Amino acid sequence: MTDAPVPATPSPAIEAVMREQALAVGYAPASARDGFAALLDLDHQLASILQSTTEPMIGQMRLTWWFEALEKLDREPAPAHPVLQRLASSVLPGGVRGADLAPMIEGWEALLDDGEPLDDERIARHAEARGGVLFASVGRLLGQAGLEPLGTGWAKADLAQHVSDADIRTRIAAGAVLGLDAALGRRSPRSARGLSGLAVLAREGLRHPDRLPGHPLRAARLAWHGLTGR
Repeated sequence: MTDAPVPATPSPAIEAVMREQALAVGYAPASARDGFAALLDLDHQLASILQSTTEPMIGQMRLTWWFEALEKLDREPAPAHPVLQRLASSVLPGGVRGADLAPMIEGWEALLDDGEPLDDERIARHAEARGGVLFASVGRLLGQAGLEPLGTGWAKADLAQHVSDADIRTRIAAGAVLGLDAALGRRSPRSARGLSGLAVLAREGLRHPDRLPGHPLRAARLAWHGLTGR
């Protein structure tokens, strides 16, 4: 089985997010930027599966393919998929294994639509397996540990902005802000400011929902964080 192709042209909203994330990557040390960007590409790839799949069974099959493909990176050459090739060339040499990334799949599986509303357990599983693993993996490239809480809050903030049920959205957002406030309470190390900058932007999105990705005040906030670590 092969993974279904991703649309060649992202939507304008997704393009804005990707441009903003590229700015954040620019605050990372040069040696880690390619790997940082590759891991964000992986996150976008997995998100696109849920965004483009209407049948949970098909979504599960595609996520299973990615789980197996990530684990195989540790023992086989990367297949002809640009995301997997970028991971192999810029992430694995930094000490992050494919098996370390594979749990991200579980985070996206938690959101597969089974007809039931999102409960706290599924929300936490998504945030920890998606954001926690992603931020821990980028942190390893940066030489920084303990960044999982930032990733968990970041993932919850992003999820809150994609949930249609107002009550669930409010509950997720409240938990995300609390977690991000705690995780961002100390000055971020310079090498980690690109990554922590994503968490800062996630919190800004909840505090100022009218400021969409690409808004100049968001760019200014990211620049201030890059300069000060606050």
